[in-house]
Amino acid sequence: MAGSTTPWIRWKFAFPERLAPTKSCWPWPMLPAARTRALWVPARKRCARWWTGCSTTRKTVHELQEGGIMLSGTKESSTAEEPKASIKLILSSTVFGTVIEWYDFYIYGTAAALVFGKLFFPGTSAFMSTLLAMLTFAAGLLARPVGAVLFGHLGDRIGRRDIMVATMALMGVPTLLIGLLPTYATAGIWAPVGLVVLRILQGLALGGEWGGAVLMAVEHSSDRRKSIFGSLPQMGIPAGVVTAAGVFYLVTVISGDQLETWGWRVPFIVSAFLVIIALYIRLRVPETPDFKRARTERRIERMPFISVLKREPRSLFLTACAKAGEVTLFFLTTVFLISYATQNLDLNRNYVLALVVLGSLISLVNIPLGGWLGGRFGPRRIYLMSNVALAVVAFPMFYLLETRTTVGTLLAFIVPIGLVFPIILGSQANLLAQQFPTELRYTGMSVGVSITSGVAGGFAPTIATALVHWSGNAIGLGYYLTVMALLSAWSAYMMKSVKDGRAVEKDARTVKIDGGVVS
Repeated sequence: MAGSTTPWIRWKFAFPERLAPTKSCWPWPMLPAARTRALWVPARKRCARWWTGCSTTRKTVHELQEGGIMLSGTKESSTAEEPKASIKLILSSTVFGTVIEWYDFYIYGTAAALVFGKLFFPGTSAFMSTLLAMLTFAAGLLARPVGAVLFGHLGDRIGRRDIMVATMALMGVPTLLIGLLPTYATAGIWAPVGLVVLRILQGLALGGEWGGAVLMAVEHSSDRRKSIFGSLPQMGIPAGVVTAAGVFYLVTVISGDQLETWGWRVPFIVSAFLVIIALYIRLRVPETPDFKRARTERRIERMPFISVLKREPRSLFLTACAKAGEVTLFFLTTVFLISYATQNLDLNRNYVLALVVLGSLISLVNIPLGGWLGGRFGPRRIYLMSNVALAVVAFPMFYLLETRTTVGTLLAFIVPIGLVFPIILGSQANLLAQQFPTELRYTGMSVGVSITSGVAGGFAPTIATALVHWSGNAIGLGYYLTVMALLSAWSAYMMKSVKDGRAVEKDARTVKIDGGVVS
């Protein structure tokens, strides 16, 4: 080194995290340990790496990420993994909390399909009472975007953990009060009014719950595990359905003819005990490293929702479209078909609930498979293919249901709910999370998802009820579900790709730096 005319060529100066934030191309001196490691590296290779560093404006990793450029393969691009005990607590809090949230939400849908029409909207035809009960169900979903804006704003400003505790409490209290609510025969018009108000509070809570639970799992994991960890909170959706349907099944068996008197109240009251356990777990969970880093680097937005509309309108629109197929399938099968199969097809109520439970149990097992496939082949690709598969099975699903045979009805529930639905859910979480930067992620995800859940999901049972009343059977609903599934497939095609757990623009300039990628 002493006799070399260009000793700087042999120094290892190509690491961007060690370059000073300067506009100059000239490398800064390295620490002694770094010099010895790169002492005899060929000058030609070092020059190439140095020039690569200069061509990317010689910014540090922190500055590149501040400017919206994603780095993969560097130390800064991966979230440091939590200790095993901590990560288990984090994942259990997200899964268990999501189970309760969806249990609370689904028991309302089941009660609306089975008993709320008679108890809160008497004096009308069976069709009108069911339709009004479904509209109260839709009212909660229409409140989800408002809850998403509110809790998304707080989640991106205050933190993920505290908002998850708040959404759990807000979901639990109205659910308990619904179980104690007097019916129309006792309170008159105030009974349905109270039902709608409590339902709206449920919707506000659910608007902030899903995004927070997913982000707690994704942001606590390393880049390579974001897809599989992000799929775990999704298991709470079918698990909540299984728990709610199972409790309703037991209540209908035990109460018998007393279901409309006191039996329907039991599932709502049981929820209060589950909420206490979930709150205890969530209060022990730490804040996510990604949010801590954003707060340390002062990247917190004052008005996250306005920033999403200005900076990420395309991602917001595609996120909303991406949920169309999955959310329509979910609310058609778990809410509308229960009412339709029991009232129009004369199928046994307990048999229909058992089909929903069986399909959800299979889905529960297959959701991690969807997360693994997303991590292995890319969540965008898996999400696109699974929505195309949903479009393919839409017509056979409703045709088999109309056969009223054991095999036909079994396949009508098992194939879409147990096989297609979980692959969509498993690959969904990390794909949607990576469409937004950390400081806008809670708001962007929650608002995009909640808009579709409120519009496509909330009105799916109502639209289906009206279409069946007009056509006389459910086969025509295949057109409805097919259009929604293809819309989701198109949005997945248009989204940013996700590689190694991070989003990469399709048309982005890509430069390799020391084994990493700058896009």
